[in-house]
Amino acid sequence: MKFPVIVIPFLKVSGMALFPFILVSNKADLNDRVLLDHEKIHLRQQLELLVIPFYLLYLLNYLLNLVKYKSHNAAYLNIVFEREAYSNENNVRYLESRKWFAWIRYC
Repeated sequence: MKFPVIVIPFLKVSGMALFPFILVSNKADLNDRVLLDHEKIHLRQQLELLVIPFYLLYLLNYLLNLVKYKSHNAAYLNIVFEREAYSNENNVRYLESRKWFAWIRYC
């Protein structure tokens, strides 16, 4: 599945999935397969949760993690959606074999 990738120079992170787009902070990121695959995993997560619930669950998971870990970085890295994406961003074929709601395994 192809998704439009948009370069947004003022973006504070390297990449972001904002359904149905992948946003990157610079042109070099257009060729970063790992970054793009990571964001494509998020787009699939968003699609299966019908977009808005994904963002609500993402925020809720982050806030709970922030209370638990007392660190932005730890809270972010332990969001279930990020755990799935980081665990599989190097597997070029992951999305071909990924089961629906695979992120639940990372709870």
